[in-house]
Amino acid sequence: MKKPVIFCDFDGTVTKKDNIISIMKRFAPPEWEKWKDGVLSQSISIQEGVGNMFALLPSSLRQEIIDFVLETAEIREGFGEFVQYTKKQGIPLYIVSGGIDFFVKPMLEPFNEITGLYCNEADFSGEHIHIRWPYECDQECPNQNCGCCKPAIIRNTANTDHYTIVIGDSVTDFQAAKIADSVIARDYLAEKCEELSIPFQPFETFYDCINILENLNLK
Repeated sequence: MKKPVIFCDFDGTVTKKDNIISIMKRFAPPEWEKWKDGVLSQSISIQEGVGNMFALLPSSLRQEIIDFVLETAEIREGFGEFVQYTKKQGIPLYIVSGGIDFFVKPMLEPFNEITGLYCNEADFSGEHIHIRWPYECDQECPNQNCGCCKPAIIRNTANTDHYTIVIGDSVTDFQAAKIADSVIARDYLAEKCEELSIPFQPFETFYDCINILENLNLK
């Protein structure tokens, strides 16, 4: 029997909204939208788009942005119970996020029983926020310049003995969904999976995810 391992997105999945979009709407000048549109249309890479969006923001806003995210971002229903469920079942749970460490880590602090976190990093040493990309694409990734390359992380973390489960909602989860054994999806990711006939199960809350895992009979 293969051992299950979960790779779960953060923005728009663990949280109800995409925090990068919320941050840009609140703090960035209007030109951030062209970078967002480029990423969504896939005319520019995620790395280029997100890097340029954050480059619009002064480093001095660091604490203000953290406070804003902690005050406004909502965790999706059932996530705490989902973390406890995976721990009880002995299923490794990795959060794999295209988000940035300085706001992802404070939000995940109450859920310290997750197995691990992969995300991008912010450098505040210059006048504007500079994003670093510690989890680059491997040679097998068709995208290149993903930013935080989810399929590369899956290939590095899981092996042939593992049954990989991807949970996500957006364009950043699409390449990971293509190589997963099982996909739990909502929003844009669900639409893309439908369009390309990638099998998936829909979810709205993490209670749904618990039920889906129960029905997969992974024990």
